[in-house]
Amino acid sequence: MMARGTISIIGWLIVATVIMVLIVSVIAVLTGSTSGTDGESQSLLKTVWNSLMHALDSGALGGDGTDNIGFVVLMIVMTAFGIFVLSILIGILTTAIDAKIEDMRKGRSFVVEQGHTVILGWSPQIFSVISELVTASENQSYSCIVILAEKDKVEMEDAIRSRVGRTGHTRIVCRTGSPIDLTELEIVNPDGARSIIILSGEEQDPDAYVIKCLLALTNAPGRTHICPIVAEIRSADNLEVARMVGRDKAILLPVSDLISRIAVQTCLQSGLSVVYMELLDFGGDEIYFKEEPGLVGKTLGEALLAYETSSVIGLRLHDGQVKLNPPLDTVIQRGDQVIAISADDDTIVLSGKTDVGIRPEIIVAPNGRQKAPERTLILGWNQRGTAVICQLDFYVAPGSELTIVADMDDLETVIAQGCSGLQNLQVQVLRGNTTHRRTLDELSIPTYDHVITLSNDEQSIQEADAHTLVTLLHLRDISDKSGCKFSIVSEMLDVRNRELAEITRADDFIVSDKLISLMLSQVSENPELLAVLMDLFDPDGSELYLKPASDYVQLGEALPFYTVVQSARQRHEIAVGYRLVAEAGDVNRAYGVHVNPNKAQSVTFGPDDKIIVLAEE
Repeated sequence: MMARGTISIIGWLIVATVIMVLIVSVIAVLTGSTSGTDGESQSLLKTVWNSLMHALDSGALGGDGTDNIGFVVLMIVMTAFGIFVLSILIGILTTAIDAKIEDMRKGRSFVVEQGHTVILGWSPQIFSVISELVTASENQSYSCIVILAEKDKVEMEDAIRSRVGRTGHTRIVCRTGSPIDLTELEIVNPDGARSIIILSGEEQDPDAYVIKCLLALTNAPGRTHICPIVAEIRSADNLEVARMVGRDKAILLPVSDLISRIAVQTCLQSGLSVVYMELLDFGGDEIYFKEEPGLVGKTLGEALLAYETSSVIGLRLHDGQVKLNPPLDTVIQRGDQVIAISADDDTIVLSGKTDVGIRPEIIVAPNGRQKAPERTLILGWNQRGTAVICQLDFYVAPGSELTIVADMDDLETVIAQGCSGLQNLQVQVLRGNTTHRRTLDELSIPTYDHVITLSNDEQSIQEADAHTLVTLLHLRDISDKSGCKFSIVSEMLDVRNRELAEITRADDFIVSDKLISLMLSQVSENPELLAVLMDLFDPDGSELYLKPASDYVQLGEALPFYTVVQSARQRHEIAVGYRLVAEAGDVNRAYGVHVNPNKAQSVTFGPDDKIIVLAEE
């Protein structure tokens, strides 16, 4: 009986009370001890009622007012029994409620929400992901984020409250359990979720963990609905297996490949890192899709000037193809969507202007600027090193030099096997400890144009980041003392160590899991955005470049940004912003970077200012 739980015990207490009331009532009737306060004998039914009242309310004993000793004795027995039963009942209910509260505290109760975002796993990335999702939901009256991880519920809530702060209309629900356990996974109600994000930052084998989570989500018996699943795969070797497991519902971010591409692009372009951060977080302008019936029959080139507060960068065709910076004479058809940079999806509005004030007299004709050879230095080595070299070879001019310094055996053999067929780079490999100042001084670092630091895969995350921080501090000191400016891209594995780096220049960009967190958040809100991001970071297509403003317009002239858009359009490029060197040191002004400016507002460019364009080269 005890093992059957609270309901069973309460049922037996009720049965015992009924039996006791009947026994006492029958004895009272048989012995004639049934007189009430008026001294008259009572019926069996009335006696049963009196006995029950004495059992439930001990105070009823004082109001009997009778001289019938037998009746008083029987009621005392009934009241004592009632006190005993009620005490047990109160104790049982208190214990049951405490157990339920404790169970809820442990995060084991079912999530009843619908249309929520589920995050599986726990890592330092989670705070960035939650912050971005909260920002994305600011214009909604209610949203919910549910987290399932093998951590204490209260511990997770405290960490989120400390690192994220107020979440506005977004409710955060934490549950304790293993995402790869089918039973525990059902706690977060994946069938009712809008999207699912899988994190794997603290796992020893992160890809294996992601694949297990995908199996639990896609192969669970009885699952009626599978929402879009966004996950990160760190090794390219596991990407195909993850795709097979995730079927058509899994949206996989190839982390190693993306980090390599971003590291190369940002080191070659001063300020490009700020542009990417602007596009990937929900705090400023982001990339959206919108079907615009008013543009049907017009060309993409005409669409570039049709928006005043949004910047069109491509098209999503009606058959699902995503094209960034396609030929500007491409005709927009019914069902096509424009891909635009805007503050929000509801701010992509046609200006309706026919005369936008373009000043053709100050547009500069294309001058056919040729790329010059560059010198790049890579400090440290990891499994992404060969991908970085291959990506770098796509962008630099022939005759460019690359020097690699790492404390690793047989590095020349690794590079020869992974980077065969280089066309533009001349590679030199040196042995040395990159955290030693003497080693760095011997390299004549000020003679290089770009420096990339890579984290060591064979060290722990914190140890690798500590070495990167030491190297970065030396590099900044060398730059300050020599007076020479060279771009620095540092790879960090833990987003918390990125914050310790105290970035003070746009060049000192830290490639870390922060970027992947932003991508996970963006793609979870709009799964089709992955195709745009992969195209944006692909050297074979169109990428973002910061080019001299003097190549597009005459300097020192106040002009609307429409004029810059028209000048870039004549080069088959798309202008999406600019960078003012006068603001390059101001963190409050995004280091001088202005993405998606109001095209009607006037701006004056100086000799070192840049135009941000989407172009093939």
